Amino acid sequence: MNSFYKMDELKQMKFKQLGNNVLISKMARFYNVDKIIIGSNVRIDDFCILSGLITLGNNIHISAYSALFAGDEGIVIEDFSGISSRVTIYAITDDYSGKYLSNPTVPINYRNVIGGRVKLEKHVLIGSGSIVLPNVILREGSSFGAMSLINKSSEPWTINVGIPTNKIKDRDKNLLKLEEKYLLEKTDEDD
Repeated sequence: MNSFYKMDELKQMKFKQLGNNVLISKMARFYNVDKIIIGSNVRIDDFCILSGLITLGNNIHISAYSALFAGDEGIVIEDFSGISSRVTIYAITDDYSGKYLSNPTVPINYRNVIGGRVKLEKHVLIGSGSIVLPNVILREGSSFGAMSLINKSSEPWTINVGIPTNKIKDRDKNLLKLEEKYLLEKTDEDD
């Protein structure tokens, strides 16, 4: 039994845009699909939740039990990025200061929803169990170890860990040569 939707089933879901070679688990959940753009060569595994204004580029993997809560602020994930299992990305969140009530069962005039666009540039990797908070840009090639709390923008081509995250060293850029080779081979296959 195949646990992924067939392409014609995905087209019936009416995503804003849908690329080629997309594998989405039948156990993943989507809210506001008309606001979700999915590029080509994307895989979304079991028990993921994607909600709100989301743009996924090409060659992206979102592993099991991950959640993207974008609201109207938006989450953008660029090409060749990867989200490991149990990662949660928030472009919106309630104010936990105690000055307001919180959660969606309470009318909005009693709440203070905080938000800001989240962007993962090309080649960003986020390790298992990590949390990304609103209004951050994870710069090209930056990676984040498991169980990281990402509450600020990163520098490009760095390896980051911790609660909150800190840079521990630079990341190798050799993968850019592999990307170039892969894309050339792919172009040859398409011709």
